Amino acid sequence: MADNTTPARHAGMIAATPFTEAERAAVYRAIYERRDMRHFAGGTVAEEVLLRLLRAAHHAPSVGFMQPWRFIRVKSRALREGIHALVEEERVRTAQALGEREQDFMKLKVQGVLDAAEVLVVAMPPGREAHIFGRRTLPEMDIASTACAIENLWLAVRAEGLGMGWVSIFEPQALAALLRMPAGAHPLGVLCLGPVEAYYAEPMLQQEKWACRAPLQDMLMDDVWTEEPPAA
Repeated sequence: MADNTTPARHAGMIAATPFTEAERAAVYRAIYERRDMRHFAGGTVAEEVLLRLLRAAHHAPSVGFMQPWRFIRVKSRALREGIHALVEEERVRTAQALGEREQDFMKLKVQGVLDAAEVLVVAMPPGREAHIFGRRTLPEMDIASTACAIENLWLAVRAEGLGMGWVSIFEPQALAALLRMPAGAHPLGVLCLGPVEAYYAEPMLQQEKWACRAPLQDMLMDDVWTEEPPAA
């Protein structure tokens, strides 16, 4: 006779062991104290720590279990300098596109490629179009899945007492060519990672008065879209 007081479980499932209060607090602490770092203290990241971090990234969810992330560890100083130059070129173009905020933007530190202990380039491989499970109407889910891996890495980095910055100011084709990526590969981010002297008390762009976090209430709606369209 079946025990109807016990929830049914499918084969291959395991019991959900609750987190302790301390474990829950640690997860939320990593989320709230994560920062997009631009200032690094040099030093090194132990190989076993780096491997732990990459395993955390690799355990991210992905649509259709396509796992569209690839990581290139940039160890060559010459390649780092090449990436730094690409970011600087795009920094100038972005500043010019910002019009009246050009000078304010040029004062911001937007990368730590030459300062961080480690530089990882995250890219998506060619052949992603073959994965249609969950992507037939939303092909951009390969990008969303890769972003999940980056976020996993970011939170693990914070838990390890390190810092990480996601640099996206570069021309993708130029970076792909520099790193000899095959046709169809698409770089999504340059991740600067390593020891930091301190963490920003709040997001750097908020500290610099560039932008501020919007109230959560402004992002919530019930049933249907109720947010007013932006002013023309």
